[in-house]
Amino acid sequence: MGKKIVVITGSPRKNGNSFAMTDAFIKAAEKKGHTVTRFDAALTGVGGCHACETCFKTGKACSFDDDFNKIAPHILEADAVVFTTPVYWYSFPAQIKGVIDRLYSFCIAGKDISNKECALITCCEEHDITVMDGVRIPYEKSAALLKWKSVGEVLIPGVLNAGDIDKTDGCQKAAALADLI
Repeated sequence: MGKKIVVITGSPRKNGNSFAMTDAFIKAAEKKGHTVTRFDAALTGVGGCHACETCFKTGKACSFDDDFNKIAPHILEADAVVFTTPVYWYSFPAQIKGVIDRLYSFCIAGKDISNKECALITCCEEHDITVMDGVRIPYEKSAALLKWKSVGEVLIPGVLNAGDIDKTDGCQKAAALADLI
């Protein structure tokens, strides 16, 4: 039976390396019979959390009505959440960080989103794999806090220019991740 998967991307570059890996994952997941909802955080309007703690009090995840309210219902219903993002300045890009910060709304409202699977697909310009620690460690800590099971991480260093991912096994590893969900 296919699962409901939410893919949240963090890159504003539609033809970039993390998007190529995202596309490879989605194609493989759909081929396995999963339903995938993609949310390109950098191409939408999601602001940061205001910490007002009025989450779900208006019938929506956030009282500040932006695009997070479009993805929140899908996250609630999902069996798995996959984060795909490049590394910007040793961390998450601001656009996807806004979405991640807003996961707080489920906690404040007492919404049980535990027991989901999750995965991380990321890449960076530098060849030092520890550069991705600023994405990997918060991902792992967030998964633990939310009681999600991390099924895998694809960490690809040494890619900057669009198409550099084709010189690596990044897309193959991203596609293989669909076998783990």
